[in-house]
Amino acid sequence: MENPEAGLALPTTPAALAALEVAREYHSPSLVNHCIRSYLFAAELGRTTGLPFDDELLFVASMLHDIGLADAFDHPTTTFEVSGGDVAEVFTTAAGWPRSRRARTAAIIVAHMADTVDPALDPEGHLLCESTGLDISGRAPHRWPTPHLQAVLRAYPRLTLPTDFLTCFTAQATRKPTTSPAAALASGLPSRLTANPLDTL
Repeated sequence: MENPEAGLALPTTPAALAALEVAREYHSPSLVNHCIRSYLFAAELGRTTGLPFDDELLFVASMLHDIGLADAFDHPTTTFEVSGGDVAEVFTTAAGWPRSRRARTAAIIVAHMADTVDPALDPEGHLLCESTGLDISGRAPHRWPTPHLQAVLRAYPRLTLPTDFLTCFTAQATRKPTTSPAAALASGLPSRLTANPLDTL
């Protein structure tokens, strides 16, 4: 539990702590905070909507969902969310997770770039898709209590996220024009990211 404030507790299992350490090793501070906010927003959405979810699984996927953007894990042709899923499978294998749970982690990371994820089929994928959509594009902030959003942003500020994230996505799109970052940029991501309502809370 890194932050004892209500609603801001982080899992402290060995796998969770190791996943956070990996995020901190390979991401900028703004992207680390993005990963943590993504988990906190996802967990809060699950609680407030009554959607059961595996907390450790959600946290590990949240910490690793952008790891494919890191230079060390950037595949020359594969889209970053698939590369990130591959890294997560290796990570969770080392953590001793069973094959089915390892595959779920990878699937959640891939699913976070989808437009929507069916909560009945993939609750953790749905929650991470919605939370990253909020944190990056400012999608549907009304689904979260404003005090919760403000508390998360105080604890884990956005820092230089718009600049850092767009730099990563632009580099990905330039080298891999058929992957999801290129599609996101073409669909107006820069304007959504820089006009995110979270920046005014």
